[in-house]
Amino acid sequence: MEKFKLKKYANPQWLVDHAIYIVLLLLILVIIIREPNFLHIRNFRNILSQSAIRMIIALGVGGILIIQGTDLSAGRQVGLAAVLTGSMLQATSYAYRMYPNLQELPIIVPVLIAILATSLLSGINGVAVSVFKVPAFIATLGMQIVVYGITSIYFDRPPYGAQPIGGFDQKFTDFVVGKFFAGTNFEIPYLVVYALVVIVFIYILWNKTRFGKNMYAIGGNPEAATVSGVNVRKYVILVYILAGILYGFGGFLEAGRVGSATNNTANMYELDAIAACVVGGVSTSGGIGTVPGILTGVLIFTVINYGLTFMGVSTYLQYIIKGLIIITAVAIDIRKYIRKN
Repeated sequence: MEKFKLKKYANPQWLVDHAIYIVLLLLILVIIIREPNFLHIRNFRNILSQSAIRMIIALGVGGILIIQGTDLSAGRQVGLAAVLTGSMLQATSYAYRMYPNLQELPIIVPVLIAILATSLLSGINGVAVSVFKVPAFIATLGMQIVVYGITSIYFDRPPYGAQPIGGFDQKFTDFVVGKFFAGTNFEIPYLVVYALVVIVFIYILWNKTRFGKNMYAIGGNPEAATVSGVNVRKYVILVYILAGILYGFGGFLEAGRVGSATNNTANMYELDAIAACVVGGVSTSGGIGTVPGILTGVLIFTVINYGLTFMGVSTYLQYIIKGLIIITAVAIDIRKYIRKN
């Protein structure tokens, strides 16, 4: 029996299929060997906190990739949500409020407004792709530009013009960056809890519902899904709307985490999300991808950023390392696809 297990793990194909997890383990080992202090629980807590919002955004992008789409507007939509929520959650005592006469709002109101805006924009992406057959790359690239224009017009308003939106209400800041058991070794950042709730919800949705089953069917073969009675247009639009909901929530959290928002907040986050999904095993050909894989991809890039910065590695060299990991992940994905076909 033991010999059988060893043979299984020595199988080259097993190594290919689990390469992403091996890469994560090796990265952590290298960093630990170079900097033993990296093992401090504070560092792992920071990594989880930094990963939380990226995980939420990546799960939105991941669903779109699974149905053979893509979303280049994700980062700009997150930025729009951050600006919207930030402008409505400034402290009433702050001298440079965007809305000087606005009464203090319950946190849920700006969140719902931001989610409504981003889900509408993402729904438009879904309609363009599924109804008008615009390639997802073109549709979402155009939406990226449109959203940046909308955010900039909203952001650059009199009387104060294009200055960062800050001075947030303390309740908003505490809601986002607060911690359970603060001041102890068992601190749990609220951000991690919010991300965990989203992760559990998406996992159940993808794996235990008709929505998830149809999503994977569309990604695997849209024509076969149509023949099987799946309303492809409807589900493509729903997948994009779900992504928009996650972008809106992620933008709200990002504003609170950073403490300010501008029209460039979350710029290029979509590329990080796409890269994390691909590294985490989401197939570039559609139909394949898991929640644990996407989370692993996000963690890998966070460990790279945090760990290499911890060791004092040049930012430019970090770009090279991340780029090589992305290329390797895609090469592994293509190898799997060719083998299965």
